[in-house]
Amino acid sequence: MPAAILARSVVLEARRGGLPWLVLGALAVALALAAFVSQVALTESLALQLAVFAAVLRASAVFLITAQVTASALREIEDKGLELMLSLPISRAAHYLGRLAGFTACGALIALVFAAPLLFWAPPAAVALWGVSLAFESALIAAAALFFAMTLAQFVPALAATVGLYLLARSIGAIQAIADGAFAEASPASRFAQHAADAIALVMPNLDEMTRTAWLLYEAPPAGAYAAALTGAAIYIVLLSAAGLFDFYRRSV
Repeated sequence: MPAAILARSVVLEARRGGLPWLVLGALAVALALAAFVSQVALTESLALQLAVFAAVLRASAVFLITAQVTASALREIEDKGLELMLSLPISRAAHYLGRLAGFTACGALIALVFAAPLLFWAPPAAVALWGVSLAFESALIAAAALFFAMTLAQFVPALAATVGLYLLARSIGAIQAIADGAFAEASPASRFAQHAADAIALVMPNLDEMTRTAWLLYEAPPAGAYAAALTGAAIYIVLLSAAGLFDFYRRSV
């Protein structure tokens, strides 16, 4: 099956390109930061260590998968590999979705590697929920990075657009809370800000409810909220894939 072959080639490219070493390096940096912070903490050093370790790992996973997808997609365009692939009897949908499946697999492997060390601090069930959520989050970011890389065709704009989308999706809940807060002024500008924040939230994935460190420290999320967060991420992945395919089919490569 062409899509499966392309997905496998993406995983092999990531392995040969040094992504495993970057993952191990991120693990080492996270461990070092967690150890340093725990040494300066006066109380609850283990909880603080876990919180820092998990937060750094989540950010590292997002950055690594974004950089890998963007660099790989643009390298294929610049080296004329995309033109060569499209000259073969492979549909554009199979090419696009096959590569996306490969990047999704890379994100899932990164999530698995990053979740494994957390077993030393947190219960297995909490770690499993955190790891699955990180895999979905990585898949969403991979879909966004592939869409922006294929659409913008430049590394820095594609990377900035993906990171900007992620940060906005992560912080939109806080932005809404500030806009609707008790200290917000009752003025037209304030009401406009509230409505603007609500409108943006409608089209953003609710990443603030995914891969939360609180799951590892305190208790697992309610099943309904957890399923809703993963479902929302899956829907957004489908929408990004559809947008990417639409742009890919209309372009003359």
